[in-house]
Amino acid sequence: MSNNFFKQFSPYILALTVFLTITFVYFYPVLEGKKLKQHDIKMFKGMSKEIADFRASTGEEALWTNSMFGGMPAWQISVRYRANLMRYVDKVITLGLPYPTNYVFLYFLGFFVLMLVMRINPWVSLAGAIAFALSSYFFIILGAGHTSKAHAIGYMAPVMAGIILTFNGKYLWGGLLTAIALALEIYSGHLQITYYLLILVVVYGVFQVVEMLQSKNYLHFGKASGILIAAALLAVLTHSTNLWATYDYGKDTMRGKPELTKELKVKSSGLDKDYITAWSYGVAETWSFLIPNVKGGASGLLGNRPELKNADPGYRKAIAQQGSAYWGEQPGTSGPVYVGVIVMFLFILGLFIVNNKLKWALLAATILSIMLGWGKNFMPLTDFFIDYVPGYAKFRAVSMILVIAELTIPILAFMGLHKIFTETEEVKKKIKAFYISLAATAGIIILFYLMPTAFFNFTNSYEDSQFSQMLQGENAVQISAFISSLEDVRIAIFKNDALRSLSFLLAGGLLIYLLLMNKIGKTLFISVLSLLILVDMFGVDKRYLNNEKKGAKFEMWESKRLAKTPFAPSKADNIILQDRSEDYRVLDLTKSTFNDASTSYFHKSIGGYHGAKLQRYQDLIENNISPEISNLFKGLKSGTGFSEINNLLKNQQVLGMLNTKYIIYSPDASPLINPAAFGNAWIVRNHKFVESPDAEIAGLKDNDLRTTAIIDKKFEDNVSTDYSFDSTASITLKSYKPNNLVYSFSSTKNQMVVFSEIYYDKGWNAYIDGEESPYFRADYVLRAMSVPAGKHEIEFRFEPLVWAVGERISFASSLILILLLLFAFYREVRTCRHKRLSS
Repeated sequence: MSNNFFKQFSPYILALTVFLTITFVYFYPVLEGKKLKQHDIKMFKGMSKEIADFRASTGEEALWTNSMFGGMPAWQISVRYRANLMRYVDKVITLGLPYPTNYVFLYFLGFFVLMLVMRINPWVSLAGAIAFALSSYFFIILGAGHTSKAHAIGYMAPVMAGIILTFNGKYLWGGLLTAIALALEIYSGHLQITYYLLILVVVYGVFQVVEMLQSKNYLHFGKASGILIAAALLAVLTHSTNLWATYDYGKDTMRGKPELTKELKVKSSGLDKDYITAWSYGVAETWSFLIPNVKGGASGLLGNRPELKNADPGYRKAIAQQGSAYWGEQPGTSGPVYVGVIVMFLFILGLFIVNNKLKWALLAATILSIMLGWGKNFMPLTDFFIDYVPGYAKFRAVSMILVIAELTIPILAFMGLHKIFTETEEVKKKIKAFYISLAATAGIIILFYLMPTAFFNFTNSYEDSQFSQMLQGENAVQISAFISSLEDVRIAIFKNDALRSLSFLLAGGLLIYLLLMNKIGKTLFISVLSLLILVDMFGVDKRYLNNEKKGAKFEMWESKRLAKTPFAPSKADNIILQDRSEDYRVLDLTKSTFNDASTSYFHKSIGGYHGAKLQRYQDLIENNISPEISNLFKGLKSGTGFSEINNLLKNQQVLGMLNTKYIIYSPDASPLINPAAFGNAWIVRNHKFVESPDAEIAGLKDNDLRTTAIIDKKFEDNVSTDYSFDSTASITLKSYKPNNLVYSFSSTKNQMVVFSEIYYDKGWNAYIDGEESPYFRADYVLRAMSVPAGKHEIEFRFEPLVWAVGERISFASSLILILLLLFAFYREVRTCRHKRLSS
């Protein structure tokens, strides 16, 4: 019994052992208690600090933070959806492993499951899992801290496995696998990857429709489709809170429709086209699938690369210190997308030898993914998708869609290897297909190696523009020589990698040839081929995510203690932190104000770091805050005295209304104290109704915002005009929580009050003495209220309906899904027991 069990399950036990071994060998610093240094995680800790502190002190979710961009919902920053039970399922699947080992193990396991569902031999599935999991991009994003993206990529293959299993007639398990994998895919929290997965599902769906029309098996198609729709609905419902909140919030962000009519000409119902396509993969750069350094590696200086020996000695030092190691067309990159040269060869061979018509769907999805990844380099298709495909314009960095190709290429590649492994004699009859595929792949690499400049440029368009201007100057001869030497170095880098790829390709090709000629056993064949793929992919990944040391310290790893405190306060920060009041914001001029969350770690910041800011706040940045910051820079650089600076600050009204009390201009100096900050609330003398958002934002420059509130006419019903300014009236902040603000108000007359808090009506409710009261938007982004005479307590509570209702739906749906899973297991065990007893 035990021998039979081991024989039956040994491939799966071995596979899991291999996955864990590779993972922990690669990331052995984890075993020493180290954490990866990750830029995005560092920024996350900055942006989520107020939320995390509130959670730690109260055990509740704030759902809002005032630490970034004046204030914004926390939906896309940090919310723990405790009602969603799928988080426990995720922990079980990833074995509770620490980051990043959990997601790498998920890469392996997810693709392995997909291969098994597709009835690929377990040993071939193991090789396929190694190839897929070690794709360079998947490791690069781990180093960058794109944790949710890595998490989502890990569940792409299991979702496809569930869909394929359902169409294979395994309705119960297929539907359940789809529902659970999709629920976990959404749980990862990276909607862009989920959206791209949906594109792949649509391509597969078209393939199934064609299959149905040819076979006329309408009943099967209808049943499978119905089960998958139900599975998708159940998966979506487990994330009711998150998806509902994201949908609601998205309409008010940069990814929604623009507010200002002057933006309508350049924006679709999403992001700006230039913003969407800024990170577009180059057409020639796509050859990195075969040769990783086709356009160099990660952005950065060439440094001490051995290929510098090819440079003119007179320019060697300058090239090392100024020459970029990346010469592609993207603004910057952490490394290329390398799928693996052996995998690419198997993909091409699979097109010839795989009989399953699914290969054409995989080919179509691969080509579509590549062409969309080209973005601005192939605008006809990109324009079509931005303008006509719902949701496509909501996401930036279109090169990310290459994750589809990184999944579909290994699928077809290992369908082909399965054919070779299990039907060797059949494939041997098609030996010409093997020769053609190997010759084509090797021939391309050899051609590139022999004539690199015939196929590629070794400078990018930005460099060409710079060099063109420099060549007009007096040092044209020296500049020309520098350019030539730089190109020589880059050509050497490219050729070395081309030779590397050719070596692995020929080794892999030789192995397959030996198997086809019956010169090698299958066990040895699959073992050596798996090792070849591992060494190839492992080596490339180590270029971008490694365990190198400087002295005794890791370069890319740090202690858990340092990871917990990613930012150290400066002298300026410490001085500000002595102010225990809650009624101020901070402008840090020493950072990239709107692309850095370090200030948010300590203070309520005017800036921050987030890809989905509220659209109105983004408008304010572009039209008011940035120009006012520019004015401050000019004043500070001119050596103007503090009295002049104070006068200058009085004219920066938007910074004033945002209650910018402190301005950091040097980390080692005391911050500027802004005497023109309006405070957290103020009483205005009058108001002005305007007809449009354009008039609203224009009014911020044309009026004294201390005395006049600029209000959109659509709020007219909420505005009481029965008020008269009382010079003795007062309003002060009595208590502060990120999701609850209490003010004390006193006046002998009715007043209009403006609050230095960001207006967001999807959750913020206002109360006067415990009774809900209307409020409205003023000054384009702030809240305002008409308050009756007397002494009152004014309270703002963030209590979004989506949280109260969504969490109940999430809990019920995830519970149903887990119960269905348990029922399916129970049914399977009972069926097996009956079969055993009857036999």
